[in-house]
Amino acid sequence: MPAPKGRVLGIDFGSRHIGVALSDELRIIAKGYETINWNSIDPEWALNRITEIVRDMNVIALVIGKPTRTDGDKSETELMAEEFGKELEKRTGLTPEWKDERFTTVLASRYMHDMNMNTRKQRKVIDQVAAEIILQEYLDSKR
Repeated sequence: MPAPKGRVLGIDFGSRHIGVALSDELRIIAKGYETINWNSIDPEWALNRITEIVRDMNVIALVIGKPTRTDGDKSETELMAEEFGKELEKRTGLTPEWKDERFTTVLASRYMHDMNMNTRKQRKVIDQVAAEIILQEYLDSKR
């Protein structure tokens, strides 16, 4: 039986910015999609925006980067990400899969530096690129 068609949405969760990446319909390639600037005190706008993307882009799975501290302890941001994931599940019906995201922002920064991208442009897309890395690693692990 063939796998259902649809995209996977990857999220690089942060307390001020959420990077969003989407796979292609065949779930082979991840591509940065959007950076959502938000206020973690009132997550409603970000939740609504991601729910809208899930609906409009035929998303069938969610992958959220888990911002675990390097010592393995849970950070405040990780707890916020977990709550955010639970709320997304309620709204979309999709149970998020969690992916360790330690160092993805560093990798994204190095990648953009190697591409000679100027610092101003980097700031605008770094969260998307981090989401793209999280999602691509997830997609690769499923093959």
